[in-house]
Parts: sequence; C-alpha cells; structure tokens
Amino acid sequence: MAPFVAQVPVRWTDQDVYRHVNHAVAVTLLEEARIQLVFDAAGAEGVAGFADGLLVTGLSVDYKRQISYRSRMLRVTMTVDAVRAATFRIRYAMHDGPEADGAVAVTAETALAAFDLTTQRPRRLTADERAFLGRWTA
Repeated sequence: MAPFVAQVPVRWTDQDVYRHVNHAVAVTLLEEARIQLVFDAAGAEGVAGFADGLLVTGLSVDYKRQISYRSRMLRVTMTVDAVRAATFRIRYAMHDGPEADGAVAVTAETALAAFDLTTQRPRRLTADERAFLGRWTA
C-alpha cells in the first residue's frame, strides 16, 4: 500500500543557532503533516470524527540527519499500523526536500487515541475511520 504523502514548509524561524531545523520544530512539522492526513484528507472524504477529538498517547522520534534551512517544502510520508478498538499508530519518514528520493532526515511514530472531548474519555474508532486508516496501512 502506498503511503500518504504530505508536503510541509520550512520557515526561516524553524532553524536554530546552528542553522538547521530545530529538533522540537521537527515534531511540529510532523504534526502539520499528520493534520493533512487525519483532518484535511479524512474530512474531505466525509470522515470528520478525528477533528472532534484525537489524543497523542505516545511519540518516538529518530533524527537521522540535519535539515538545513532552504525555502522549499519537505516531503513527509505516513503509514498507519497497530489499529485497535480506539487507538492507532502513524509512522513517518521526513525527507530532506520535496522529492521522493530525498534523504530521510527524521523517522518517527505517533500513537493516537480517538477521544471524546465531552466525556474526556477515549472512544472507539468508527467503521468509517477504520476504513480510512486502512487505506494507509503498511
């Protein structure tokens, strides 16, 4: 199965004193890519439940190489696995540039839980959410 591909911009203020993208900003860029998947793409397909509540329950990031500031997009590929009753995991590869063959600079995974903001409790994934996530299952 092909991964979901997002493009995220690198901003001038994303770099640190060493003139590369700051490690904490890399996590924000991954979040921006994730939003394109679970909010934008899912919402465009009528799967709106993620926008009603999604909780990060775990995060792991491995930095493979520095990303120097350049006024261009970064390619982030995402796959989904470990889909359970209320949880799933997204795995990321952030490339140093917009091309598919760009070197992978960051790999990461985020564990997520569907969450009911009213009751402040996890909720089960709906059939539509599971089907949507299944499109990106590795």
